[in-house]
This record gives sequence, structure tokens and C-alpha cells, in this order.
Amino acid sequence: MEGVSADEAAPAAKLSMPTMGGLVVGSMVGAGVFSLPARFAVETGVAGALIAWAVAGGGTFLLALVFQQLAVRRPHLDAGVYAYARAGFGEYFGFFSAFGYWASACAGNVFYLVFIMSTLGAFFPALGAGDTPLAIGIASVLLWTFFLLIRGGARQAAAINHVVTVAKVVPILVFVALCAFALDPAVFAANWGGGADAGSLLSQVQGTMLVTVFVFLGVEGASVYSRHAKRRRDVGRATTLGFLSVFAIFASVTIVSYGILPRDQIAALHQPSMAGVLEAVVGPWGGMLVSIGLIVSVLGAYLAWVLMAAEVLLVAARDGDMPRFLRADDRRDVPTSALLMSSAVAQVGLIVVLFSADAFDFALNLTSSLVLIPYLLAAGYGVRVAAGRDAAAPDESRRPGALLIAVGAALYAVFLLVAAGVTYLLVSALIYAPATVLFAMTRREAGRRVFSRREAVVFAVVLVGAVVAIVALAADWISI
Repeated sequence: MEGVSADEAAPAAKLSMPTMGGLVVGSMVGAGVFSLPARFAVETGVAGALIAWAVAGGGTFLLALVFQQLAVRRPHLDAGVYAYARAGFGEYFGFFSAFGYWASACAGNVFYLVFIMSTLGAFFPALGAGDTPLAIGIASVLLWTFFLLIRGGARQAAAINHVVTVAKVVPILVFVALCAFALDPAVFAANWGGGADAGSLLSQVQGTMLVTVFVFLGVEGASVYSRHAKRRRDVGRATTLGFLSVFAIFASVTIVSYGILPRDQIAALHQPSMAGVLEAVVGPWGGMLVSIGLIVSVLGAYLAWVLMAAEVLLVAARDGDMPRFLRADDRRDVPTSALLMSSAVAQVGLIVVLFSADAFDFALNLTSSLVLIPYLLAAGYGVRVAAGRDAAAPDESRRPGALLIAVGAALYAVFLLVAAGVTYLLVSALIYAPATVLFAMTRREAGRRVFSRREAVVFAVVLVGAVVAIVALAADWISI
């Protein structure tokens, strides 16, 4: 391995604003968009969908604005989703954010690989639902192929992601254009209220909110890769432009579908439901187009998330919040140790899928819940900076507009944590508690006490949560 020490690290590969924006779009546009028509139709009609997208889009946009503001006001902080938690709340919370974000990415990557195999299973029965030995074998080959691809260089991998992002967005835009052209106003009007079996408008909106959590993951993509930006102000621009582009795509895919088929028929479609909707417009080739677009989309999202997961571990290790072995990179600016660790954990996850029918859904839900804590910590730091209470800049003046945005983003992150439910909060504690061994290793390597007094209290709370999770699982009070 062409190891390079932290002090001799290769200069960061510099990326343009369009390429940084591609990381945002590439990480957000994955598998979720292709399932939106049926997932929304199960819960609501047109009116509820519009309100749900307004709430979810507004909340996520506030998060995007926080990342934009922090990129401008704290340009020296790399891998923002981790660095903001560290700067605002200390090293242990920075570790939490880095590890949680990385673990979320690993769980998501397992989901992506299995979802690709499941999609191909419609054409090749031996692949089943993506959980057969053959499917796991092919998924493993894909995993290590991407490992070798990224080893070729961060700039090369990001450029490939940019091309793939364009390729996967095109079929989605074709879907929106064809459905908008074929939209039947009578069908659209009939789907407006959701029908008598849909319940109240409030309950419809509540039922769809969790659907939006997973599809918006990745809005922080440019912030995570901030050290590679040619200009730091490009990080904020890429974040907001990338989010607005993806939000327009997601909302359009959902709304135009209501003008093609009755709501109950959309709700009954097999996933990816976009394929069934387009087949109703143009025939069988529409379903094939969506399937191809889905595979390209998921491959692109997988590449983006592998890049971001390794980047967070590398920066955290260089800051002294992860063990030294994760600092290693090569002369092409590839975080070799972090990349290898991420790929190895994803490989273990694929093997687990072979032995558990529930591992697939669990990985998907865990992906969402683990990333919400880093989001909350980043928003919390945004509040401190906007309020002029950042210890690194004690003389900085308060900015009411930025403070309002940051408080709104923090409240939205709290809402998402509550929506995720107590089960995944407890399971998150069960993951964070043993992971603290890595934090202890880091402190010992530096010859420091493992915990400060405040950190010891935080660890005690996490440990109690982990114990409660074990008891609740053993007593069958919660299930995963």
C-alpha cells in the first residue's frame, strides 16, 4: 500500500462546483425516487402529497441552508457533517457524528447492492429478491470493483460519479415529461383528496413524512467533500442547487403519477412503481427504461456514498478523533485504510443478508436513523454560530436571519428523530456504545484520558440506552 502519513498527505484533489453538485445529486438520487408513486399513493392523494413535500422539502432546505452558511462562515472545517459536530459540542460528539455517518453509509451501501440484485431478479430468477447466494456473490464482485475504481483516485471517482449522475437523471426526466404529456385531468382530480379510505388530510400527511426521510439523505454531500472544493463558497452553492434540483425531481415524479392511474391502482403496483406508471403510458418498454435507470441510479448513489463514508473517517482520524491507522492515504489522495474498512464492513453486511430475511429492511431503516444524529448536531452548531456563541469566534455578532434558519433546521431534525421512533434510537445507542472502543483507542494513542467529566456522562447515557435496547430486544418489547 502506498501509505502516506498525515503530515505528508497528498494535496487534496480539487473539484469544480458542478462536480461537487454532482456529489449532492448523486448521493440523494438513488433507489428511493423509483418507489415514490406507490409509497405515496398508499397513504395519500394529490393534496396530501403536495403538503408533505412542502413540509419535508422546507425542512431539508433549512438543513441545506445551514450547511451553506457554515461552509461560508467556517471554511476551515473539513468534512462538515462531522467537523460541525466536533466544533460545536466537543470531540466525543464529533466522534459520534463521524461514526454514525459512516455506519449509516455502510448500511445504505448494503441496501443499494441488494436492491440492484433484486431489480435484476425480475429478469434473472436465480437472483431472487437479491438475497440468494448467486446474488450476494455478484453483489460482492460489484463491491470490490468499486473499491478498485475509487483506488484509482478521488478526482477520477468523482468525475465518474458526475457522468453517472447525468445518465441516471435522464430516464427520470423522461418519465416526468411523458407522464405530464399524458396526464388525464379527470384522473388527477379524482385522486385529489385521496378517497374515502385515506383518512383525514393530517393523517395522510403524517403517513407520508417517513417516506421522505430516506430519499433526502445525501443533502450534505458537498459539505462532506469540502476539502476538495476549488473554492469554499462552491460548497454552499453546490448544496443548495443540488437540493433544489433533486427536490423538483422527487415532487414531480410523485405528482404527475396521480394523473395517469387511479390512486388505488398506483398503490398496488410492484416496486419500482415508476415502471408500472410508465408502462401504463407507453407500454412495456417504459418499464424496461425505468429498470435500467434504477440500476444506473443505484450504482451512482453507491459510488457517492462510498466516497463520503471514507472521507469522513479520514478527516476524523487526521483530527485525532479516530485511530491513526485510518489516516492513511496514497499519493492519488485516496483514503486507503478508511476505504478498505468501509468495503469490508459492507461485505460483512452482504453475508448477513444471506442468513436473515429481515436484514435488508433493517439496513434501510438503520441508514435513516443513524444519520439523523449527525444532522441534528450540525444544525445545533449552526444555531451556536448564528447566535454568536461559538467559542472559536467569541466576538462574532449575532445574525437573526441565520439564527432563524438554524433553529428551524434543528427543530426539523428533532422531528425526524421522533418520527423514526424509539426502537431505532435504542438500536443506535446499541451501536454507538461498543463503537466507543475506537474513541478510547484514539485517546490512548495520544496519551490522554479516555473521557473528560462531561464525556463520561454522555457515555453513561449512551451505555444505559444500549442496555435498555438489549433488554427490550431480549424481552421482545421491540423488534428489528
